[in-house]
Amino acid sequence: RGMAALLLLAGLMPAGAASAAALPVVINTWAFRTAAETAWRVLELGGSELDAVERGCGQCEIDQCDGSVGYGGSPDENGETTLDAMIMDGNTMEVGAVAGLRHVKNAIGVARKVIEYTKHTLLVGESASLFAVRMGFPYEDLTTQKSLSLYSEWLNQSCQPNYWKNVVPDSSKSCGPYKRPEKVTSAEQTSSQRSFHNHDTIGMVVIGVNGTVASGTSTNGAIHKIPGRVGDSPIAGAGSYADSTAGGAAATGDGDIMMRFLPSYQAVEYMRMGTDPTVACQKVISRIKKHAPKFFGAVICASTTGSYGAACNKIPGFTQFHFMVSSPLLSRPTEQVVDCI
Repeated sequence: RGMAALLLLAGLMPAGAASAAALPVVINTWAFRTAAETAWRVLELGGSELDAVERGCGQCEIDQCDGSVGYGGSPDENGETTLDAMIMDGNTMEVGAVAGLRHVKNAIGVARKVIEYTKHTLLVGESASLFAVRMGFPYEDLTTQKSLSLYSEWLNQSCQPNYWKNVVPDSSKSCGPYKRPEKVTSAEQTSSQRSFHNHDTIGMVVIGVNGTVASGTSTNGAIHKIPGRVGDSPIAGAGSYADSTAGGAAATGDGDIMMRFLPSYQAVEYMRMGTDPTVACQKVISRIKKHAPKFFGAVICASTTGSYGAACNKIPGFTQFHFMVSSPLLSRPTEQVVDCI
């Protein structure tokens, strides 16, 4: 098997060689170790790159990684948890995605079924749930004691923080229902402080032994989001992007800002032009920074040769970004860290 040969070769390579690159490689956002291990195991057992992405991100849905992936986390303004996910096949350029998915836990699994059983790319809301049920997924409650308590705490704190602006009553002091003021004053935008520990997405890129690329994401979105809000995660080119002729990328962070720049698509295009993955990631972050210097976010990048990198935007409380890498050059899935720029 090619894998065994690669593992033998890997033994001859200096551990710290900067240019060291080998296939296959699995890279994912944050220190989500079980997700990395699950994806790597799928590859070792002969599963496809798409299988590895689906199972790796699905592991985070089960583990409720950081409370920001899967059921029972990030309740919206109505106290409901809804899920967003996507998966992309870098060979066919097919994408399957779901957004605002209710009552179904395995969001990335449903996204995969969108590729396999429909000619569509993105299904949303309750209709996406009905599709999931047709595909055999159980319909169940995504609310838990934890998400209910997060919701009631938030209500008790006068619904702070939230995502409204320029409304009455004043959204920085009180709960809604909000409406447009009679006459709009040019009120300066109040940005309520949000926790940087709301690691809001698992994003994963898998590059197989033949250089085939797949990518995916899964999230329960921004905590206390306005119902109906969709972030970058399920949007192809924003949350993640895969192209087997160039590489793959995935983003994490403030989706409302990041999705406007299609960071994952841009990073893959930089790599297509021969840019090193680390530099590709940095260029993407710098571009967003020009418009939103204080945005919270990070990007991971991997090229078809197996070289990889990551970058993040430096803000108070977020100066380093941790991510996971699995490759034949590492004895096990390994947490790596980059300094933010």
